[in-house]
Amino acid sequence: DEKRDLSTRQWANRHFGDGFKSLWTVFELTFSGCWPNYVRPLIEDVSRLYALIFAVYVTSVIFAMTRIIAALFLKETLSQASADTEMMVNERAK
Repeated sequence: DEKRDLSTRQWANRHFGDGFKSLWTVFELTFSGCWPNYVRPLIEDVSRLYALIFAVYVTSVIFAMTRIIAALFLKETLSQASADTEMMVNERAK
């Protein structure tokens, strides 16, 4: 956008200029925890509509990671409960 200053356009191009750059930036902001460093300049200097996009993205990713971690804990808990039950049955059979 020609209305934006040169430094903002260069920053946006450096991080989101093509498909690979965008993919790498999204990978970094997802797994490094520094997503405000990438999102805030877009919201403040480019368009406030990016706030909606990233709010949905961050909420979805956090929800998905929380569900995955909860599922792993549940799987381990059920596995331990099953092992305990089998151990109790074997002890009573003796």
